[in-house]
Amino acid sequence: MSAPTQRPKVTEREARQVAEAAREQTWRKPSFAKELFLGRFRLDLIHPHPMPSEEDVRRGEAFLAKLRTFCETEIDGRRIEREARIPDEVVAGLKELGALGMKIDPKYGGLGLTQVYYNRALALVGSASPAIGALLSAHQSIGVPQPLKIFGTQEQKDAFLPRLARTDISAFLLTEPDVGSDPARLATTAVPDGDDYVLDGVKLWTTNGVVADLLVVMARVPRSEGHKGGITAFVVEADSPGVTVEHRNAFMGLRGLENGVTRFHDVRVPAANRIGPEGAGLKIALTTLNTGRLSLPAMCVGAGKWALKIAREWSAVREQWGKPVARHEAVGTKISFIAATTFALEAVVDLSSQMADEDRNDIRIEAALAKLYGSEMGCLIADELVQIRGGRGYETADSLAARGERAVPAEQLLRDLRINRIFEGSTEIMHLLIAREAVDAHLAVAGDIIDPEKSLGDKARAGARAGGFYARWLPKLVAGQGQVPGAYREFGVLATHLRYVERTSRKLARSTFYAMSRWQGRMELKQAFLGRIVDIGAELFAMSAACVRAELMRSTGDHGKEAYALADVFCRQSRLRVEELFGRLWANTDDLDRRVVDGVLAGRFEWLEAGVVDASDDGPWIAETPPGPSTTENVHRKIP
Repeated sequence: MSAPTQRPKVTEREARQVAEAAREQTWRKPSFAKELFLGRFRLDLIHPHPMPSEEDVRRGEAFLAKLRTFCETEIDGRRIEREARIPDEVVAGLKELGALGMKIDPKYGGLGLTQVYYNRALALVGSASPAIGALLSAHQSIGVPQPLKIFGTQEQKDAFLPRLARTDISAFLLTEPDVGSDPARLATTAVPDGDDYVLDGVKLWTTNGVVADLLVVMARVPRSEGHKGGITAFVVEADSPGVTVEHRNAFMGLRGLENGVTRFHDVRVPAANRIGPEGAGLKIALTTLNTGRLSLPAMCVGAGKWALKIAREWSAVREQWGKPVARHEAVGTKISFIAATTFALEAVVDLSSQMADEDRNDIRIEAALAKLYGSEMGCLIADELVQIRGGRGYETADSLAARGERAVPAEQLLRDLRINRIFEGSTEIMHLLIAREAVDAHLAVAGDIIDPEKSLGDKARAGARAGGFYARWLPKLVAGQGQVPGAYREFGVLATHLRYVERTSRKLARSTFYAMSRWQGRMELKQAFLGRIVDIGAELFAMSAACVRAELMRSTGDHGKEAYALADVFCRQSRLRVEELFGRLWANTDDLDRRVVDGVLAGRFEWLEAGVVDASDDGPWIAETPPGPSTTENVHRKIP
């Protein structure tokens, strides 16, 4: 019998150490975004724009054509929304198409698509039904195939990848009822027992978990003789004795999402199903997400394209005060924002994806920025579409159809996209993750100086290293190509924006250095400041990608003039946001906000809550999930 599951007691410092140990410690390849945060605008890393091979294009376009036909003829998004379930026959059709194996090598029965075409496929199918996009993404971006591809043994690949390519759906299980982005407190255990591990624990928000055939589960292995222990990844058969899906969760959006609560009680998993060594689970999860995160912004691109189409068609037909609403500036600025931002989002996703395919660059920051920026801007696009549509934007598609109007699910888009700011790392966590990577060079040379546990000798040696590094680095932040009037002239009217990016990247690096000098060890507590630093970097990355994409389209004769116009207006909009963010770095209400928070938590403002009725019930904020056998019906269902 396995040991009881207990929530580990960890301090804030211990939690950070667990997260730090899981991240990739070295930079073996160049990174455009990392250099950008250091004040070095390495345009050569992204321009000329990397391109897929002719064979990759041929295979990718052939699959997209089949998928488009399937989406147009077999997927009824309104039915999925009404019934809160993807019909089994639709999933069966996707299996037949090979959509489960888009990223799996053909030798295992997959399609072997590139990251670029995988993301385009997700954008396409997600426009037909975001729930289907989520199902396919969770299966391949973070589910069993990707960690096996990177870390699995040949035996594991041979055993599982053919199933995952054609028939079996997978899910990724990390989150627990009391564990979100703080995995140090993970409570699910995997206790060694002979040639097996015995799993016990409860996992929450298991996307695809309700219908999955194979699970990748993160569990804590206790340290013992012959066992290093630590958080470890396992492939688990979903129909194993002791695995129970206790509840199918329902959400404000993505109503067809098969997301649940899964309990493990005395579940025996062969040691051969362990992915990587003991203790490597979090590193495996983070490495998987390096490219896996690109699926969410890819679907945001699809949403932006659809929003632009609806905004264009509707705004040309709807008239107010004698002319189409698009001709009124208040609405026109929203349409311009949707068009320009969609162009930039596609530029960011395609550039990051192509770099992932070529594997010449370390894209951990680029992928994280794409996820952060795509999810935030995608929500803004959806909100603007609802506003442009007015009352019809707030009305459901079925209600519109019932009274004889075009069934436009604008309000559904807003609900469906909202989860992307939380999925796979919330915006707040992404800010901290990216900020940590952005200051890695500084911590590598000066981290010991601000570490309270380091000795005076360690601090002295760190000081010497830091002195040498900053003596070389700081002078380079004074001047650069951004101050040369003719720099980047091959970009025509966009050259001014690239010069701005170059100048601003140096300003960003100077601001970061000043903040580290000012706050030192307290820097990690300045989360609002760090969030603004990251948001500036995201805008600069998006501007760079938009300019490079526009130049690619100009050079290939593919709507180059129009692409330049969109890139130009996007960069001008982005520059306004950047300047506002810089202003808020030092002029803000952060200190006052903390005082208000202290007062709220102390109850000093409870009087402000008077005069309303609390519509929530009196249940616990976090459900108790003690270990043991399940006492509820298993709602897991297998899709034929």
